Amino acid sequence: MARLYPLFSSSQGNSTFIGTEKGGILIDAGVSCKKLCEALKANRLTPEAVKAIFITHEHGDHIKGLKLFGSKVRCPVYSRRETIEILTHDGKISPDSPAIEIRDNKVCIAGMEITAFDTPHDAVHSCGYRIRTPDNKYCAVCTDLGHITPEIEYSLKGCRLVLLESNYDDRMLRTGDYPLNLKKRILSMEGHLSNDDCASQIRKLIRSGTRYFLLGHLSPENNRPEIADKTIQLALEGYRRNTDYLLGIAPKETRGGVVIF
Repeated sequence: MARLYPLFSSSQGNSTFIGTEKGGILIDAGVSCKKLCEALKANRLTPEAVKAIFITHEHGDHIKGLKLFGSKVRCPVYSRRETIEILTHDGKISPDSPAIEIRDNKVCIAGMEITAFDTPHDAVHSCGYRIRTPDNKYCAVCTDLGHITPEIEYSLKGCRLVLLESNYDDRMLRTGDYPLNLKKRILSMEGHLSNDDCASQIRKLIRSGTRYFLLGHLSPENNRPEIADKTIQLALEGYRRNTDYLLGIAPKETRGGVVIF
């Protein structure tokens, strides 16, 4: 059965494992190698189960543990060409990890098909990933985006499970202590997705058949899990939670937990 393990999800570090104990992929490696290994162990997974690492973009909260973990497991690293280039130039990819550009082709790893789609973010070439599992189910990981594009809508449609960014509460961000330039960056079309924008997209997705939702990349300073959850519930008025849809929040750090979809 298809499984997604949300290992880390916040502005302080992101990583998601998709697969089984026999093999799967890691999307992002934004915490230390030690923490990644501990998180895998908490989910009864081994580092050797990671057959490839897919990087969304070059920001530190997505690549912090990439080099050391890559040297440990010696698996390939996939990302967009510009991201591969900057990570290679900066010495962020282990020489033991083949660095491979992902274009519009499907990459087959551990019985899964992985495709990339572009996301609007202030990085050299940010992307999300859509995965077809061995039992022919689809899921997607889509964080770090300032707005929803037609390409993103197309890529998320038909997924049974979507991990979607719900980074900030608009009121908390605008009235909070962040400097003005940082607020403008987050609010921009290449920043992050708000609770309200996430809720609007989830309502579209549930209409098209998606049933499993994980809210991800919540800001510790500008959001709260209960606020994000309530925003989504209000947007889905008329639909029955735990009947028409399942909604959860990807943890800042896993204590062991998996979504079977």
